[in-house]
Amino acid sequence: MALPAALAAELAALLGDGWRVDEATRDAHGGDDSRRHVLPQAVALPRTRDQVIALVRACRAHRVPLVARGAGTGTTGASVPTPDAIAVSFAHMNRILDIRPADRCAVVEPGVRNADLQVALAPHGLFWPPDPSSADSCTIGGNLATNAGGPRAVKYGATRDNVLGLVAVTGAGELIRVGGAYTKASAGYDLTHLLIGSEGTLALIVEATLKLTPRPQAQAGLRAFYRDATSAAAAVARLMAQPVAPAMLEFLDRRSLDLLRRNGSDVPAAGAMLLVEADGSLDALPDILATLGAAADGDGLLDMDVAPDGAARDRLWAARRALSPALRTIAPGKINEDVVVPVSRIPDLVAGVEALAEAQALTIVCFGHAGNGNLHVNLLYHPEDADETARARAALPHVFELALALGGTLSGEHGIGLSKRDFMPRAFDTATLEAMRAIKRALDPDGILNPDKLLPPP
Repeated sequence: MALPAALAAELAALLGDGWRVDEATRDAHGGDDSRRHVLPQAVALPRTRDQVIALVRACRAHRVPLVARGAGTGTTGASVPTPDAIAVSFAHMNRILDIRPADRCAVVEPGVRNADLQVALAPHGLFWPPDPSSADSCTIGGNLATNAGGPRAVKYGATRDNVLGLVAVTGAGELIRVGGAYTKASAGYDLTHLLIGSEGTLALIVEATLKLTPRPQAQAGLRAFYRDATSAAAAVARLMAQPVAPAMLEFLDRRSLDLLRRNGSDVPAAGAMLLVEADGSLDALPDILATLGAAADGDGLLDMDVAPDGAARDRLWAARRALSPALRTIAPGKINEDVVVPVSRIPDLVAGVEALAEAQALTIVCFGHAGNGNLHVNLLYHPEDADETARARAALPHVFELALALGGTLSGEHGIGLSKRDFMPRAFDTATLEAMRAIKRALDPDGILNPDKLLPPP
């Protein structure tokens, strides 16, 4: 379905070299890390908010969908266009507009890369806490769209907890401003937090005011091995009960450790491993680390390594960093879904996944952010093996059903997109889903923003 000629001419005049219809550019903006791919009708690369407003209004007039995207590092298909859509890339809106150390905030455009922002903040002794694994390449706009997290979320929160205000263009083509450079407000509806995690279905974010945090003086860590996942989960509960929260608290299951050992990492045989990181002042850090070490100790502990300084800490984390590359040594195909359960139900999630792996004759590896109960379930398969691929895809719904049955939810940081959309009625009742649809209709009355994502059809 070709774009209306009048719309194409209008957008070409509006955007100049920011309007692309060549196949190479369209192809480059057609997919994400979910391995889904759909060729958009065109790619728009606006440079200003006025261009975004005009773009949305023009597309609304012609009922043409718009699908916003950042670097395409998402795993759920949220930024994959529909065949009749225009992909909107914010790669040219990539300026850090202001850094305000006195107010502990930064004002940025959505195309700024997470890693570039951290480099710019370092001379001010500040950082922005969200740290997804794709931080070197992902954009702030993508972080906002999915409410991205990462290991630091256990102490500092996910993206939603680190944003003060937004400027956005709704699906009606109206510019709205929500929040601002202040940390306390009780005035009206909290539209800032509503837009974060909405996956571009409600508005296109053109500016964000981010809450910054002082960089800790020092970091240290420990690595603890346990008899089984139950012992590790009990240690997580003890660690999270401490007055000072760990800066990171990561879980690796038995299959993860077996894989690391086969690939040469210095990890012993164990049922589970926790990686714990502490940060703080130079004076306070030894006491914090000792407190966390005491909490990690308990029934089922097999061994513990302590890293009192940065270099030793990096060695402890080497195994965690080696895990994702090691997965490729098992099978080139990977379905990586993040689910969340209450911390006390982590052992049940791991046991359920192990049973599923045996029933489907698959290798399934679990690891992730234990302090939040947010685990990544990796189903591994060989794409050239049609039967194994089918078993992996058939196993995925059981992972979601298991998480929901344990009182959890579908995602902690990846979002819903296409891969989990059809499970939303399992996670939310009819009245709640209709409330979400009503919000969608209010901000995007013609449904042109990222259609068919996040919310299932009524």
